[in-house]
Amino acid sequence: MKRILLISNYKHGTGGISGQVEILKNKLVQEHCEVSIFNTKGSAFYRFIAYFKLLNVGKQYDVFHIHGCSGWGFLPVIYGVSVGKILGKRVIATYHGGDADNFFKRHIKIIRHYLLKTDTNIVLSGFLGNVFEKYRIPYIIIPNIIELNKSRFRERKVIEPNFISIRTLSPLYNIECILDAFMRVKKNMPNAKLTIVGDGPSKTDLEKYVIDNNIKDVCFTGKVPNSDIYEYLDKADIMLSSPRIDNMPVSLLEGFNAGLLVISSNVGGVPYVVTDYQTGYLFESNNALQLAEKMLLTVHNQAKSLQMIYAAKLEVVKYNWENIKEKVLNIYSE
Repeated sequence: MKRILLISNYKHGTGGISGQVEILKNKLVQEHCEVSIFNTKGSAFYRFIAYFKLLNVGKQYDVFHIHGCSGWGFLPVIYGVSVGKILGKRVIATYHGGDADNFFKRHIKIIRHYLLKTDTNIVLSGFLGNVFEKYRIPYIIIPNIIELNKSRFRERKVIEPNFISIRTLSPLYNIECILDAFMRVKKNMPNAKLTIVGDGPSKTDLEKYVIDNNIKDVCFTGKVPNSDIYEYLDKADIMLSSPRIDNMPVSLLEGFNAGLLVISSNVGGVPYVVTDYQTGYLFESNNALQLAEKMLLTVHNQAKSLQMIYAAKLEVVKYNWENIKEKVLNIYSE
């Protein structure tokens, strides 16, 4: 039985990297592994002592599996690789984050120093694979995991103009572009509705934008527990995502799994998840006019939309744990 320590900037009950760490832990426990999560997130003082804490805690484990990204998100990699090598552990690093190229460009010496010391580096798609190749860092591709549940897929006979966004309300995810596009759609479809799930630093500005532009039928839910996301997805028909930068958003896979038609900006690793006009629609980043056109097309061309929804349902199966676990378990055992 392998003893595995998952190391990340972790926050319970959220999506993103933390959500993937939670899913991976639960799946590994089902495979009879002993698994714990070591959190490197916290105050400046905690970040300082976390290194020494990891030196002590890490002795009990065989494998360090680090989950990192850009900025402060690279701290788990620094700590995990340093301590893992001191203790003689097998060290795996999964790199998340759509801004990898810019981050690597600015800090390539320190990044190569740590990522060349791991036993294996994992990236989530060919998008990050290209970045790793550019900077001569070895990698393998293992995608994010999604918990498939047939009961979560709602078969839609008709696609209604019920739109939803479930991204963080920050400039990176460019929710204002969605609001701008929705305002255009309302002129053609007065019955259209938009639900914005999530919280973040841009929330006040976005709510003001709605009021200033007199945009009707927009609902801000605020923060929603990850366990409740499918309740909101079930009430919508079309998922909107407009990030400026992204890697492999699990939210889009959740949209596939719930039976929604997904429309996303064509950035980073998104086209590795959504194939335009096959499993969803893509639009150019920050192009509200093009997004509005795709939103209208989704409702006007019902046959094509339903066809894409079922193609996406088949596509999402490859992100199921049963199709990924052999690769993961083999990496731990090598």
